[in-house]
Amino acid sequence: MTAPGVGIGWRPPLARFVAELPGLAFTEVIAESLHRPDPALLALRDRGVPVVPHGVRLSLGGAEPVAPERVSHLAHCAELLDAPLVSEHVAFVRAGGLEAGHLLPVPRTRDALDALARNIRLTRAELDVPLAVEPIAALFDWPDDEYTEGDFLTELLDRTGALLLLDVANVYANARNRARDPIEALESLPLDRVAYCHVAGGGEHDGYYHDTHTHALPEEVLALVAETEKRLGPAEGRLGHLLERDGRYPPAAELRAELDAVADAAAMARIT
Repeated sequence: MTAPGVGIGWRPPLARFVAELPGLAFTEVIAESLHRPDPALLALRDRGVPVVPHGVRLSLGGAEPVAPERVSHLAHCAELLDAPLVSEHVAFVRAGGLEAGHLLPVPRTRDALDALARNIRLTRAELDVPLAVEPIAALFDWPDDEYTEGDFLTELLDRTGALLLLDVANVYANARNRARDPIEALESLPLDRVAYCHVAGGGEHDGYYHDTHTHALPEEVLALVAETEKRLGPAEGRLGHLLERDGRYPPAAELRAELDAVADAAAMARIT
């Protein structure tokens, strides 16, 4: 794999914009949207751009085992896109047959860790590529946690062999909403296991900072990108930083400026 670079999440409204980025290092697509892959996405694959399927519905953190058909779909996406890895969330989205419609935080308890580890092992057994898991932005923590987030994630990765998808914007959001130092929060995580990073914008509402993916990148998040790069280990096998945008897409010039800002913060080559 080449040196880490900058990418952007592939979405149908952004297909032409993404395809025309001259230095695009990699992209990511929501796995659940890949029942009929867009020819523009396959064209990126064919020109050698790494494409990562990113799952949002597997519910790795649920008490119930992951659904075999959902795992099979994720494996099919990886094969179809010749993906270097796939990713999902440290979260649950359903229980008892009910769908939450959102990524919900997992309690940091021994029982929850056991359930996550089981579901990650079940998923990895069906994949021919590595799996990276992403801690989410959450507005609350469950009571009676038995681990810090860093210890919980470190043990989870040790027990499963999974990698870490580090969402820098989530680190910032969680730290800000809990009145913590984001750098201290960052340094508590197993940074030696990072596969790639997410970065996204957000906004404040009712006293909370929300990781919306629809706002411009705050300077504080870009500063944390720079701090992240200072602390990451060897770059071998790491993809880089990927900008997430979901809805309220700005003009192309603004998107290019955001990608340039991410590249500059991470001390990486611009892709525009």
